[in-house]
Order: sequence, then structure tokens, then C-alpha cells
Amino acid sequence: MASSNNVTPTSCTWWPISAVDEDCKFAEEEESKEAVVGPKRAFSKDRLVLYHWTQSFTSQKVRLVINEKGLLCEERDVSLPLTEQNDPWFMRLNLVEEVPVFLHGDTIVSDYNQIIDYLETNFVGEMVAPLIPEAGTPLHDRVQQYRELLDGLPMDAYTHGCILHPELTADSMVPKYATTEIRRHLAHAASELMKLDHEESSLTEPYLSKQKKLMAKMLDHDNVNYLNKILGELAMVLDQVEAELEKRKLEYQGQKCELWLCGPTFTLADICLGATLHRLKFLGLSKKYWEDGSRPNLRSFFERVQRRYAFRKVLGDVHTTLLSAVLPNAFRMVKKKPPSFFGASFLMGSLGGMGYFAYWFLKKKYI
Repeated sequence: MASSNNVTPTSCTWWPISAVDEDCKFAEEEESKEAVVGPKRAFSKDRLVLYHWTQSFTSQKVRLVINEKGLLCEERDVSLPLTEQNDPWFMRLNLVEEVPVFLHGDTIVSDYNQIIDYLETNFVGEMVAPLIPEAGTPLHDRVQQYRELLDGLPMDAYTHGCILHPELTADSMVPKYATTEIRRHLAHAASELMKLDHEESSLTEPYLSKQKKLMAKMLDHDNVNYLNKILGELAMVLDQVEAELEKRKLEYQGQKCELWLCGPTFTLADICLGATLHRLKFLGLSKKYWEDGSRPNLRSFFERVQRRYAFRKVLGDVHTTLLSAVLPNAFRMVKKKPPSFFGASFLMGSLGGMGYFAYWFLKKKYI
């Protein structure tokens, strides 16, 4: 059985049906889908499967790595709003952490940083883009430095805190009702964990651990003083990144090459930075940190990174971020329960909400 922060060979005969169906269709569909645009896909003799959630920040970074490397990987949603990460089958995949979880044949990797390292170590060659430079080189050390710096940012706290306290943001993409909804969701999640703890005695320890983490998270993320403190620390990190981007301009002045955070080569550091800026933009923090003209290099970087194929595929347009979460939940909710008036109402309401967000986005962009 896999545990957190481990790479573990295991028997996977207990996977849920959703993880093992449509074997034959997947490779054919993806191969034809990627034949026209994007990087050439690299094939592995063992099947690659990623359990993730569309709006999970760590999941987004792993998916960006997979797509930048051009790997053929099957993706399976584990919905956090529907608390599917607490289902016993998933807890056996990953006892402590949540999504993402990566499967390569019979190997399970359950920590997102270790997933990235595993992908970088095990998938190399002419068709696979390296994202971490060779160890022992100055560029390698620089990439690892910014990877650690950006990974150290408390993105969960920014996300939940800005939803709970929208007064700290400007032009947030998060709808107003989300503040009440996230409080309800967190309270419900705690009681659901207690229920599952009683039903699955073999998983008592991890469920109790999740309960403690959840309660601590609720207190921290609702504390305005704590949020102001970490947002101040975020400003200092972005100042450092801005200065590093300015160094690249001076270092390669006069040379015709596309410049990224650590040099002329796109690396893991750029994935970390691009995903971070995308999340901050979604939360309504971009005006405060770079769109006001205070960090022009950061603004230029964000505009360029959004044009990359992998970023367009994984993250899409920041204004439509919510749509990628609403629709899957609507269909899955109806699928889990027999069709009923309430199920149909939920689905129609979700589709109506999608239409509203699409209208709002198009109106804001073109009118």
C-alpha cells in the first residue's frame, strides 16, 4: 500500500472501475487528438494515470509538467467539492495527502513534488523535454532555488483566505456566493470525516489526521491578520522574482532568444511561477501585484507563459476557470444519484451558471 511521500510498487487489483475502463480507446483518442497541435506525445510501455482535481493547485502543476514533457497520460478527476478524496478507495491510494496521485504501471507516487521528480527522472529522451537542467550546473541550482521559493508559498491559504475575505481582492473571478459555500463545505467535510472514520476502522488514523489538519486550516485561513501577513510575504517573493527576470534581460541583452525566469530555456521554475500567477489572477490579486505597473517583468512573463500550448490546455483562460469545475460536478452529482427532480434541477442550475459566466466573460472581453 502506498503511503505519503513514497514511490511504492503495489498490486492495484482494488482500483475502482473508473480507473481501469476504456483502456484501448484512450491511447487511440489521445494520439489522434495531439497529432495536429502541441508537442509530440511520448509513449510509455506502462500505462500512466493521474488522479487529480481540476482546481487543485498542486494537480495543475503536475499536469503542466506532463503536458510540457509531451507524455501520454490518462487523467481521472477526484472531485474535492464532492469530497471524493475521502472515499476509502482513494485513501488507500494516498493515506495522508490528497490529490494528485500518479500511477505508472504498478508504481504509485503520492506526493506532487515526488511525482514531478519521478517524471523528470524516468521520462527522458529526444521526444521528452527536460524541465530540470543537469545537476551540478549553475542553471540547475537556480531552477531548484526558485522551485523551492515558489513551492513555499501557502497557496491554499491565499485561495481560501481570499474567498472568505473578498475585501482583500480586486476583480476576483470567484463568485460572491463562494464565501458562504466554502464555509459550509469545510464544516460538512469535518463531519463527513468523522462518519467515514466510524465506517472504515482500518483507516481511523489517516481520517483523524485529516480532521485535525482541516480544523487548523479553517482557523488560519479565516484570520485576516494572518492573511495580511502572508500577502506581505508574497510581495517580497514577487519582488525577488521581478529582480531575477530583470537580470535575465541584462544578461541576454541584444540576443534574439525568448527569456524565462532562469535563462533562455523553459524550465520547472517557469511552470511554478506561471501556475502561481494564474491562481493569483483568478483570486483577484493581479492588480495589486503586477497589473498596476509595479512589476513590468512579471506582467510580461505572465502574458508570454499563457500563450504556451500546455498552459492553454491545462489552465485555459483565467476568466473561464470556474467553468471547468462546475460542469464535471454537475454531471457527477446526477450520475451518483438516480435522476430526480433535485438532480435535474442541480444540473440545469449548473448549466445555467456556466452560461452566465460565459456571457460575463465575453461581455467583459469584447464589449
